[in-house]
Parts: sequence; structure tokens; C-alpha cells
Amino acid sequence: MAKFLAELLGCTLPSKGASPMFESKSHSRVGLKSSTKQKTSIFSTLASEKSLSDCKKEQQWKLSMYSSGITPVCFTSPLTEKPIGKESMPQTPPFSAMFDSSGYNRNLYQSADDSCGGLYYHDNNLLSGSLEALIQHLVPNVDYYPDRTYIFTFLLSSRLFMHPYELMAKVCHLCVEHQRLSDPNSDKNQIRKIAPKILQLLTEWTETFPYDFRDERMMRNLKDLAHRIASGEEQTYRKNVQQMIQCLIRKLATLSQYEEVLAKISSTSTDRLTVLKTKPQSIQRDIITVCSDPYTLAQQLTHIELERLSYIGPEEFVQAFVQKDPLDNDKSCYSEQKKTRNLEAYVEWFNRLSYLVATEICMPVKKKHRARMIEYFIDVARECFNIGNFNSLMAIISGMNMSPVSRLKKTWAKVKTAKFDVLEHQMDPSSNFYNYRTALRGAAQRSLTAHSSREKIVIPFFSLLIKDIYFLNEGCANRLPNGHVNFEKFWELAKQVSEFMIWKQVECPFERDRKILQYLLTVPVFSEDALYLASYESEGPENHIEKDRWKSLRSSLLGRV
Repeated sequence: MAKFLAELLGCTLPSKGASPMFESKSHSRVGLKSSTKQKTSIFSTLASEKSLSDCKKEQQWKLSMYSSGITPVCFTSPLTEKPIGKESMPQTPPFSAMFDSSGYNRNLYQSADDSCGGLYYHDNNLLSGSLEALIQHLVPNVDYYPDRTYIFTFLLSSRLFMHPYELMAKVCHLCVEHQRLSDPNSDKNQIRKIAPKILQLLTEWTETFPYDFRDERMMRNLKDLAHRIASGEEQTYRKNVQQMIQCLIRKLATLSQYEEVLAKISSTSTDRLTVLKTKPQSIQRDIITVCSDPYTLAQQLTHIELERLSYIGPEEFVQAFVQKDPLDNDKSCYSEQKKTRNLEAYVEWFNRLSYLVATEICMPVKKKHRARMIEYFIDVARECFNIGNFNSLMAIISGMNMSPVSRLKKTWAKVKTAKFDVLEHQMDPSSNFYNYRTALRGAAQRSLTAHSSREKIVIPFFSLLIKDIYFLNEGCANRLPNGHVNFEKFWELAKQVSEFMIWKQVECPFERDRKILQYLLTVPVFSEDALYLASYESEGPENHIEKDRWKSLRSSLLGRV
């Protein structure tokens, strides 16, 4: 993980000749020629370094976004579809309206306990509080239910201070003891009022952060509390409890299947040079023989991107940067294993795509074939830009800027690079990726007013998104001098992550092509040394340093002198 973060946070758009480090992109269609082809089907199988003030400058734009009514699927509670009663169910705003103010507004969601010590407000916005008071504020009672903004923000950020299973244990204790769920003589009417609220809280937790429940301790506490709720006379509660747990189990089973597929793909990966040694190049396939249409390839890349994005949990952005809580004398949260495997799998996909692009360019023997391959990938990158798939766009640019590719001067002389120059300008890292960020805002706005699934696609420059979150986390203290949790910081963190949550919900509208997807995910690619060797074999070394390296690579990789 340390190596992963070091590479991730050090990455920028590589200039020609640089080796690629993981980068992602996030752009949307902004003025480049778009294709008129469009197919529909269902896909299933396979911000500057923002300070608090920077985020507030975007508030007006975000207001229009959150008022648009777009709500991600995973936040739709089954309980709200069949309410037990309007008065008994918590009335919370939709997820898309969560962050439409600078913070939690006390006047909208007031608890009788808010006047107690431990929570600090300014202009009716919650800014800080003790950890215990914040936990108390999460737990509903007969007269109070926390708003969805607070639930998401606290569940996201609390893992910086304690394990989710510890938080769940505290929540269960407060629910059972304070609401007297364990007392057979307690008021049935009171239980009838509080039970659906507790069930709603558990449902929101399991839907928004399902991966927390891979921990057996979490699942045990969940089932225990759910059983207490369902043991009453209300049959509806039992049905809703069963529905919640079954939905959670399905999500976790799907995640396990996805991880098995990734492991299988990883275990069968082979270096392209090994394949070339056993199979003549004349019968080797290349990407153009598999998919001759750049637009179609861009569509298939978008399938892979959206699938991998969909499995990244919001908590992974926080868990990637978990450090020791200064007020905790015990070991750091998640010190035994930082649970960011889906985020890291997405990083690995970016790197693979960059090396695949470089491999496809360096492999052809003839100069005209290499030039055609470069122009092909320029067209693919342009279509990715138009779709709004900026992670694939940046991976392609990164692959074409790798040293083994950029040194092929005779090849590049035959390429019409005007379109490539436009793409590089859009992803220019100067002024903290100003051009890119402008295009991203355009993509997000397009998504809000979309009339089709295709226009909803926003796949961000992923490494920059993580970098923004990292600097927000590092730039503001988790705790204030008085020991309170700096909740103002976590509002801003949740705003950034919630935007990603909306983007990752989009279903890919393009028809899947199994043959192309199989090639993209499994075809062997060159290692960095093999890329250099192929590059030198195509266009000979230009100086003594390159000659020495060429001889060394021929000896070590091919066994030739």
C-alpha cells in the first residue's frame, strides 16, 4: 500500500519519454467530434487540491446538481417503498440533495439531545463534536432521526477513529439499552415508533457501506439487532429485515465473484515476449484485427471502467489514508489490512491499459503499421473523451508517451498528430489540470441534464480524484485542539466522495462485445524492458547509452549477443 500511494500521489501527465505511473482521467464531451453511432443494452458481467474555501466556491454549481433529483440506486431503501406509516418512518432527504448547504442544518433535523454538551454548531451548522456525542447523534429515537447527509458523512469518516465493528457495537448498545428493545415490558407503541427508524439506519448502512459487513463481527451485530426488531408482533418488520439481509448477502456474494474473476485474470497474465518466443509474430493478433472501429473499442473500454468503478466502496477513499488516531493508544485502525482492494484493482487496470497501448504500437515490424496503430489509438482516445471516459483517455495518452514509444521518431513522422495535440492540451497538468477540471464540470453538467444513459457517463481522472481527497485529508486536522472531531473537514470529504458515488452508479449503455473485452483484459503485454527491446529492434539505438542497453536486453531477454 505504501508503494501504491507513493506512485499514485506522485503521478502527473507524463511528458513524452516518461514511463507511465498510474493515472486516471475524467473528462466529458467538450467540443471534439462525436460519433453518431449508438447502441443500447445492459452491462452486467465482467478538484484542484481543494481547501475548504475551494469547495465553497463550487457551492452554486453543486446546488444545481443536487437539486436535480438524481438519486443513486444503492441509496434507495426498500423500507421507503412500502412505508409502515408516514408518521412512523424517518423523513430524510434524497441522496442527491444531501450536500446542498455548507453543512448539517440543526433547524431541519433537531434532536432533543442537541442541547447537551459535545456538539458544536455555528450558524446552525454542525462543525465539531466529541466522538461519543457524534455517535449518540447517529442513533435515532422516538422523536429524532439523523438526516442522510449526517449518516453518510459520519459512517464514511468514523473509520479514521475506530473500526466499523466497534461503531456498530456502540450503535447496537445504544439502540438496545436506551430504546429498551430488550425489555419485554417496554411500551409497545414506543417500540412501534422507534423500530422502523433503527431498521432504516441499518438499511442505509448496509446499502451504502456493504463491504463493512464482510467482517463477521459486523454481521453478527447486525443480525442480533435486526432480530430484536423483528421479534415483535409486526410482520412487516420481519419481512423488511429479511429483505435487508438478503440484499446485503447478494451484494457481498457479487463482490466475491468479482474478486475471483480478477484473481483468475491476474494468474493467467503472461508477458507478450514469452508468447512471441513460442508463436511466430506473423500469426499474432493485434487490437485492430480484433476491433477495427475506434468508437467500438472506446465503448468496450467504458464497459470495463464502469464495472470496476462500480465495485469501489466509498470507504476505500478514506481507508487508503488511515493513520493512527492521536487520541487512540491502541494500534491504528486497519493497520492489519487496509481494505482498498477494489481501488487498487482499478489502478492496476489503468497501468495495464497503458502498457497494452505501448505494446500494440511497438510490436509491428513495419513503420507504416506502427504509425497506423498510433493513429488508431488517437481516434480511440478522442472517442473516450467524447463519451466522458477520461480514465481510459489518460491511460492511452500515458501509453503513447512512454519512452519506448516516444523515441520512435521515424514512426511519429508519418503520424498526423493534430488530434493528439488537442487531447494532450485538454489533459495538460499545468495550473493543476485547469483544462481538465473545466471539462469535468462540463461533463457533470451534461450528466445532470442527460436525456440518455450515454450522456450520463462521467468517468473521472481517477488518480487526480484520489489526490484531491488525499490533500484534503492531509491539509486539515482530524481533531481540533480541544479533542473534538473536526466535522467541518468531513463534510467536505463527503461532498467529494458523494459525487463519485453518483458517477459510479451509471449503467453502461453500449452493447457488450465479449471478444473485444476478452482481448483487452487478458492479452499478454510487454514488460518495460521488452518494450525497450522492441523499440530498439524497430528503430535502432541513437547513442552509446541506448546501444549498451539494447545489447543488455538482447542478452537477458533473448539470449543473444
